[in-house]
Amino acid sequence: MAAELGDTKVMEPVLLGVYTSADVLLAAKSASRFADSLGFSPAECEELALVLTELSTNLLKHAPGGALRLSRIEAPGRVGIQIESDDTGPGIPDLEQAIVDGYSTAGSLGTGLGTVNRLVDELAACSRPQPGGLRLICQRWIRPRTNGLRMVDLACGVATRSYRLLPENGDAFIVKQWERHALVGVIDGLGHGQFAQRAAQTARQYIEHHYDQPLESLFRGAGRACRATRGVVMALGHLDLDRHKLTLASVGDIEVRLIGNPERFNFIVKRGIVGLNTPNPVSSEHSWTSDSLLIMHSDGLRTKWTWDEFSDVAGAAPQVIAKRLLEGLGRLDDDATVLVVRNSLP
Repeated sequence: MAAELGDTKVMEPVLLGVYTSADVLLAAKSASRFADSLGFSPAECEELALVLTELSTNLLKHAPGGALRLSRIEAPGRVGIQIESDDTGPGIPDLEQAIVDGYSTAGSLGTGLGTVNRLVDELAACSRPQPGGLRLICQRWIRPRTNGLRMVDLACGVATRSYRLLPENGDAFIVKQWERHALVGVIDGLGHGQFAQRAAQTARQYIEHHYDQPLESLFRGAGRACRATRGVVMALGHLDLDRHKLTLASVGDIEVRLIGNPERFNFIVKRGIVGLNTPNPVSSEHSWTSDSLLIMHSDGLRTKWTWDEFSDVAGAAPQVIAKRLLEGLGRLDDDATVLVVRNSLP
């Protein structure tokens, strides 16, 4: 028997009881086998075994054991796994705080739910009715395979440099393509130096691990991952080449320009910090044409510029454009990164 959750179909679960340390090991092995049966790669099966280890360990630390449920989930065009954890313990007063690495109410290292957040696509918590306790619901989808794929449909170029050319760069960027989709983005850690770099790389690592998920989910998950850092501002763009569509989402001061499109481009910046207040991003959809040119850059480049200033490289490859923009607009008193995307030149 299957349950329906929106567009997601949840199949009959496999039930696992966790009441002893031996059950923790059994849960991890069961998760790996179950994930393998769904089609997850060996590396993904190991990650899901770790998720079960963390969740079942929490059941023993914070409650007198509990139950785990593993279910196959299906949505149009994809398959995944849903993991539910149920206990009758005191619950978690603040899930967002509990996800922060280093937070614990049981004297442990406090990395359990932070690890879970990084390894699943969705993590939600809800209080159970009588007799009380907590239910955690996690979902992880099988990733599209990217081995052997090349950027044949899109050309991307990136130019970046650190504050005063120091070793640590507080900016990061994303370029990921699979099938007929691509995810691109620029991330700016607050400030500069090693702590800005740590924040930017934390966000980048989360996004690269979950690249095919909706942009809103990427911002939410990256915000949770960055809770123990200074936080970041970032802009992400998802390109669907078959539908000729570009979806943009942003929080904070990342400049986004879309050049060459027939319609007027109006992109509103949403103030905030991913990892601190993490507001929902501003999201908008735009057509992607053969003449489209997407430019994203951090605030290490001045924002008051026009494309006419760079007419000498208008028809050049993205890497040439990115380098020219950085040279012409970049400031040495901040980390600076510019990313340029266009259709591959004939």
